[in-house]
Amino acid sequence: MKDCNGKRETASKKYIFALNLTFMKKITTLFIFLVLVSCGVKQTTNLLASGEYDAAIDNAVNSLRQNKDKKGKQDYIYLLEEAFAKAKDRDLRQINLLVKDANPQKLEKIYDTYILLHNRQEQIRPLLPLHLMKENRNAKFEFDDYSDQIVSSKNALAKYLYDNAKALLLTKDKMTVRRAYDDLVYLEQLSPNFKDTKKLIDEAYAKGTDYVSVSMKNDTKMVIPQDLQRDLLDFSTYGLNDKWTVYHSNKQKNVAYDYGIAVNFKDILISPEQVKEKQFTKEKQIKDGLKNLLDARGNVVKDSLGNIIKVDKFKTVKVDIYEFRQFKSVLVTAKVDYVDLKTNQLLETFPLSSEFIFENIYSNYRGDKRAADESYYTYFGRKAVPFPSNEQMVFDSGEDLKLKIKNIILINKLRKN
Repeated sequence: MKDCNGKRETASKKYIFALNLTFMKKITTLFIFLVLVSCGVKQTTNLLASGEYDAAIDNAVNSLRQNKDKKGKQDYIYLLEEAFAKAKDRDLRQINLLVKDANPQKLEKIYDTYILLHNRQEQIRPLLPLHLMKENRNAKFEFDDYSDQIVSSKNALAKYLYDNAKALLLTKDKMTVRRAYDDLVYLEQLSPNFKDTKKLIDEAYAKGTDYVSVSMKNDTKMVIPQDLQRDLLDFSTYGLNDKWTVYHSNKQKNVAYDYGIAVNFKDILISPEQVKEKQFTKEKQIKDGLKNLLDARGNVVKDSLGNIIKVDKFKTVKVDIYEFRQFKSVLVTAKVDYVDLKTNQLLETFPLSSEFIFENIYSNYRGDKRAADESYYTYFGRKAVPFPSNEQMVFDSGEDLKLKIKNIILINKLRKN
């Protein structure tokens, strides 16, 4: 009986412990939930107090999308009701002020505010009704139909954008024309196919674009390969991605060029063809089988089982290496000139240089090549190759020249304003 009672007592304690553990887990979960809700409510309250009504509305709506009827969500409903009313009142007062101001440049603000008023209502509508338990009523949200105001303000804005853009297009200032282009693109998004907007967009783009004539001049005593000239002048391969700049290597009729970019080659220095020879010796100890381990007296060492202990045996190998290095270099120096073709004035000059090196290393050896580093083995399989011609050397400097010309253009804009 004593053992039976002891087992019952132990089982009872385990059961009570399990109940307590379950209860503590529920209390902990509830505590975490209340902390999170409390933090969320506090943040929303602060947003409301600081006049950030739409941010407060976003917080409240996000919280009410799930379990909106739970008691813990009541604070959010009160906050949403207050934030909506204050946001609506603020926006309507602002529209009233803008209408009285009668400034056509404010038409976009009026239209955007009506859109905001409409979208705010649509954000809340799916949550309705929202019941306030203490007052036994549904939260009040006075929704209005803004469709007429949206359409009328949109039409007024479209007319203003169109008329203003046409006026801006009469100017010769390209930056002003580009503003007209931006307004027309927005107008096409706002009211697709409004009058001849698409035609005006094309006109604005053509008038706002800078046309650049690209040329090359060779002041050196060497012939620059035609392929290199074509490649350097083909700015479409440079990846400049400049919306408002078009580069032409061949001048086109009926195009009034704004700027010129001239690549002037000043000097091309090509070194003589050189073959440098070098002889050196390498030694290394390499593994050469096994040998018996001997103690200080020259006796064979055995392990605890009586077996002779073996260790690696090394030998020294040697190799004589005869290295040949073919070398040839080219140094191209040039400058890039920016010219204002409207005034024919030099705007800026940028130095340009590029070096290309041809090098081929090959080697012969006498002895055991294992004495050399494994990374050097590749030179043993090589042979002498023909030196590139001077023309090829200049051509091979082209990729580096292109990269440097591109960097000059990217960093130093032709148009500063």
